[in-house]
Amino acid sequence: MRSLFRNLVPLLLATGLAIPVLVTGCRSQAPPQDDSYIQWEHETHREHVDVNKRSDDERKQYGDWRNSHQEHH
Repeated sequence: MRSLFRNLVPLLLATGLAIPVLVTGCRSQAPPQDDSYIQWEHETHREHVDVNKRSDDERKQYGDWRNSHQEHH
């Protein structure tokens, strides 16, 4: 029983230290959610599409919308 405990403790410690690093690393690779972009999609009745996949005209419309809404905050 004691040898099992000796072998298990380092594994548990390593796992406990590795999980936060792995979770944080994975999360940092995801694109950040832009709340104002999502709000613009909702208010203008658009389906969710990555902003980089939108046409130049739509990106300009979003930029104009965002600038006009930032003036109110």
